[in-house]
Amino acid sequence: MHRVVAYYRVSTEAQGRSGLGLQAQQEAVVRLCQQRSWDIISEFTEIESGKRNDRPQLSAALKRAKVSGARLVIAKLDRLSRNVAFLAALQESGAKFTAADMPEADEFTIHILAAVAQRERGLISERTKAALASAKARGTRLGNPNGAEAIRRAAKGTSAALETVRHNASQRAFDYAETVQDIRAAGSTSLAAIAREMNKRGIVTARGGIWHPSSVRNLLLRLDGADDQLMTKA
Repeated sequence: MHRVVAYYRVSTEAQGRSGLGLQAQQEAVVRLCQQRSWDIISEFTEIESGKRNDRPQLSAALKRAKVSGARLVIAKLDRLSRNVAFLAALQESGAKFTAADMPEADEFTIHILAAVAQRERGLISERTKAALASAKARGTRLGNPNGAEAIRRAAKGTSAALETVRHNASQRAFDYAETVQDIRAAGSTSLAAIAREMNKRGIVTARGGIWHPSSVRNLLLRLDGADDQLMTKA
């Protein structure tokens, strides 16, 4: 049976409290999961505000789907398909994805939607460049005289690429940190006990496998190393 992380989205706090719109989304997701014999393991509800651009519940849902190997399911794709932040987060997460109102839409469809959004941003960029060129032609001074030095300082080489790899590995370790802390707090503190509990909770390794004491040890070392780096930079 496939496992599912459900993600719902309402526009205001009042809708979140009253369930207005939320119940219909939940029913759509449940109906799809029942039709396909999918098991909902977690649900996340985003209460959006026009003053906020971040999507903390979406990030949490994607993280849960990633560490458990589950599929992210939403009720409606129509509005979210125009949400560039949602598409970018979905692509970067690599999560499997299904929309109840458009179940045939898959990761490939998301790539197409993201490409359309990227094209729209490109058109905006082209118009901006044209406006800057026109301003320059009129004699307006543009740019930062110290820009070249900033580029040299930001130049990236092999060491920077390796640092990126290390950063990504540390970020992946942080995805598990909250779960490991919860397991330890519940009394499972040995490597073997933590591995058993991770597997019991359906949490998969970065490569989608099961946990062993050795992989737990590597994770804890990674977390300790990341903490040391943060303390050194502080």
